Amino acid sequence: MLKRFVNVKDEEVGSVLLSFAYFFTLMCGYAILKPLRDAMAIEGGVKKVPWLITAGFVVMLLVVPLFSALVSRWPRRRVIPLVYRFFLLNLLAFFALLTWGVEPESVARAFFVWVGVYNLFVVSIFWSFMADLFESEQGRRLFGFIAAGGTAGMLVGPLLATTLVGTLGPINLMLLSMVLLETSAQCVRLLSRRAVGGPPRVLAAEAPVGGGIFAGLKLLATSPFLLVLGLHTVLYTLTSTFLYFQQLRLVEATANGTAELTAMSARIELWVQIFTLVLQTVVTGRLMPRLGLAAALAIVPVFTVLGFLGLAVLPTLGVLIGFKALRGASHYAFERPGREVLFTSVDREAKYKSKNFIDTVVYRASDTLSAWLNTGLAGLGLGLVGLSLAAVPVAGLWLGVSLWLARYQQRVPLKEGVVT
Repeated sequence: MLKRFVNVKDEEVGSVLLSFAYFFTLMCGYAILKPLRDAMAIEGGVKKVPWLITAGFVVMLLVVPLFSALVSRWPRRRVIPLVYRFFLLNLLAFFALLTWGVEPESVARAFFVWVGVYNLFVVSIFWSFMADLFESEQGRRLFGFIAAGGTAGMLVGPLLATTLVGTLGPINLMLLSMVLLETSAQCVRLLSRRAVGGPPRVLAAEAPVGGGIFAGLKLLATSPFLLVLGLHTVLYTLTSTFLYFQQLRLVEATANGTAELTAMSARIELWVQIFTLVLQTVVTGRLMPRLGLAAALAIVPVFTVLGFLGLAVLPTLGVLIGFKALRGASHYAFERPGREVLFTSVDREAKYKSKNFIDTVVYRASDTLSAWLNTGLAGLGLGLVGLSLAAVPVAGLWLGVSLWLARYQQRVPLKEGVVT
């Protein structure tokens, strides 16, 4: 049955299905939390969001060296579940504070910051793990389907949030996220037992990464390939944050109250994930090896240019939902799996340290910069139309960088080592 949709070999089926389940539970738990986070951001005032994003960047600067220290000394089968359970305890603490009504405004702001850190970190770790389990050729065939596990989770999560928020209340949804996060940790344990590849690769992958806590930053500074991957993340984040602020403003003008804000944000995410799941399960695994990385990486920047132009012409919630659906679907179905294939070709230290630095610190720094830039431009009088037009050239530059990455990897022999 699986082979109808994915070009998978018999010996890969078990690991692929476990990886799918792992990403499903991880993203389903996050998708339940995300509408609550967005509702808290809107209720606290859109103008305060840049400060919260900046706080997330500061927290990320503190957390990333700690993670590097862990992977330097302990094997991945211990580190990843440990990190997930640490976040689970954090979530339990937020649940208790919000339930007891302890400083609700301050706790809500801290929760907004925490969700941003949590999402970037757990997803980055997931893809580092996948890049460590699968080789480049396998990634081209299988990452689209594995990514569909996350999409299915992002589809089920908003459905659960929309259905249950009226009965349980937003805060009680956190309990379900905790169960899903622990399930993700169990998937890591099972996958570590049946790693893909021959015995030498398995033994090497189960050893600690080694090196210093700042080795990932050093690798990033000395590798043109990794540097441009960092720039790729910056440009993606700039356009994402601009679109996020457009969404906040349009939703703020339409909905009233936390429950309605949560439900409306969840509905937007629902449409994004429906389009994404169709593409990933039916198209990506078969089409990406034929189209090549250049097409996979270029499609989202092209949709982003067209989408912001569409918002400039007609700045409505309907256009925004259509834009987010097409952009999100193509990102998760083509661009993100293609980007993760690039990381299968670097050494383990770059996979867990440089990649984690790019996915967290670089991402959050770009998020912070674009949040303040968006706020500054809005303060100068740019409305929805002007801000949409300002994002178009950024998306154009992102397209150029995406094509460069694909061509550069094709020119350089890809072995188990850092691409320089």
